[in-house]
Amino acid sequence: MILVADSGSSKTDWLLTQPDGDPIEFRTPGLNPYFLTEKEIVKILQDRGADMLAYAAKVTEIYFFGAGCSGPDRHEIVSNALSQLFTKAYISVDSDLLGSAYATCGHERGLVCVLGTGSNISFFDGEDTHSGKHGLGFILGDEGSGNWFGKMLITDFLYGHMPPEVQTLFENTYELSKEIVMQNVYQKPAANAYLASFARFLNVVRRTDYGQELLKKGLTEFIETNIKSYPQYHDHKCHFVGSIAHTFTPELTALCKANGIHVGKIIKQPIFDLLRFILSREEQ
Repeated sequence: MILVADSGSSKTDWLLTQPDGDPIEFRTPGLNPYFLTEKEIVKILQDRGADMLAYAAKVTEIYFFGAGCSGPDRHEIVSNALSQLFTKAYISVDSDLLGSAYATCGHERGLVCVLGTGSNISFFDGEDTHSGKHGLGFILGDEGSGNWFGKMLITDFLYGHMPPEVQTLFENTYELSKEIVMQNVYQKPAANAYLASFARFLNVVRRTDYGQELLKKGLTEFIETNIKSYPQYHDHKCHFVGSIAHTFTPELTALCKANGIHVGKIIKQPIFDLLRFILSREEQ
């Protein structure tokens, strides 16, 4: 049985193949090795992935693609954690960008953008990804991501910069105070996921002038900072994965068109396309 994972900072989607039948779906919290130790990953899977671990003895191969898996040391954290639980499996760990490239580009060249909890971009040459100066994380980067929009919404609310009707709706929805925000951002773990959780409010006020202006600002910042940093960005299709890209597809495609960007696939969850790619590669 083959187990494939697509992991962001908020959640991890898993698909487990069966000899006869459709793959089995599982979901656990995100397993980002920038924020979690090997021991913490093991505990999360033991606590929140019990249904999946019931098949551990039958799993022969694991292909894990995750946010934060950008170097050998980070690969090792995830690989070591998985090997403790799936003792008979061959384990491969790579970045979420490579997984997204397999899911969208297949074997074709193109730009691959992640717009989910965080944001990132890479050029895929048909075999491997080539990252640039991006992926600076939720404090220094993540333009146009869920946590970027969440941060903007929270700061606008706390500073009183929202229109009155939006301010009231936000206040009634979340019942936030400065103290609550400061504690969650500066004293508790997973501040990036906490900030990103507020991005869904942007969909609530999507049709307002405030919502449209904020959307345009965040997505334009992603385009200018990330996509346009590639000199030949207009020569390749630009694919997008993630909840922000999927939810705000009309606004994203309109801005891309205005900037001469050729949009390819936009998918919320790459896991199903990713599994198809892995299986097709296995058959070759």
